[in-house]
Amino acid sequence: MKYSYIILLLGLLVTVSCELEIETPDLQITTDANTYRVGEAIQFKVQGNADMVAFYSGEPSNQYEFKEGRVIDVSGQGALMEFTSGVTGGTQEDQLTILASSDFDGTYNLQSVNNASWIDITDRFTLGTSATFSPSSLQDISDLFSPEDPIFIAFKYVTKPQAENGLAKNWMIQNFQIKSPVTFNDNPLTVVDQINAAFQIVDSEPENAPSRSTITSTRVSLLGNVYKDPNDPIYDPENPIYDPENPIYDPESHLYEPNAVRPEFVPYDPSSPYNDPLTETWAISKPIHIDQVDLGPDWSTAIKGISNSKLEEYTYTYSQPGTYTAYFIAINATIDGTKEIIQKFELTIEP
Repeated sequence: MKYSYIILLLGLLVTVSCELEIETPDLQITTDANTYRVGEAIQFKVQGNADMVAFYSGEPSNQYEFKEGRVIDVSGQGALMEFTSGVTGGTQEDQLTILASSDFDGTYNLQSVNNASWIDITDRFTLGTSATFSPSSLQDISDLFSPEDPIFIAFKYVTKPQAENGLAKNWMIQNFQIKSPVTFNDNPLTVVDQINAAFQIVDSEPENAPSRSTITSTRVSLLGNVYKDPNDPIYDPENPIYDPENPIYDPESHLYEPNAVRPEFVPYDPSSPYNDPLTETWAISKPIHIDQVDLGPDWSTAIKGISNSKLEEYTYTYSQPGTYTAYFIAINATIDGTKEIIQKFELTIEP
């Protein structure tokens, strides 16, 4: 009886395993010809079925051969740089310069910045003159690169003493890009953009007179340190913000402000060198190489999902003449895995 039970159990396990086995997709795709014209609709006829179907047209960025990734060698081809800039407020002139270095050690502090050699390339570009962002124009910086070393790009911002020179301006940098003259799909290849440049702020007085500069994924904003004016109300001990009886601090008062915090009075120190100092702020990129461009994988076009009805035909049109290798990937999937079949078509598209 014991052996009969074991045999029955094994039989049930085999049956369940067979029921969960993934079936190979049963899909056949055909087309009437291998040669078509630009703009002519190609009808791919579909027989059978699959849970999912994906399509690679064979056009740039949609090629099966590059589904794991596409890296393009651009070494020795040079580099072009551009950005947009705008400026607001203040009256100080000549605050912003653009520099490049091939020997900065990548340590983002003032000592390392000062130890590096920097080339001033400001005059290669057009800078903004108002809050409206202006294009710098695309300029050649090939001469800055060597085969061995990357370069760092920096936007250097100087705040002069503001009592004598007027308030500092706010400079803003957007759309920073370094491109290769090499093109892909008729467009110049982008070596690095604003996000991937990974600019970092280096202040000359980060503790005593930090700038108000900020960096986001889309903008570098360079703004000077706060100028300590002895006539500022914060240096008046009679200022109501220091009065503990001020009703804005009293929960029983109709003037109460829940977020108000009474500050500690700090008197103006006329002997402090940090009241109105000369400061530098640098926004420095990561090391930039121009030997290759990683475009990532080419992605397929999904033309059928698990929840979609049976696919009976698929129509596609090519806009450019050429020879294309198109692929259909049919996939059946469960939580235990997938099975797929691939069909390939060599297509000639005439003008």
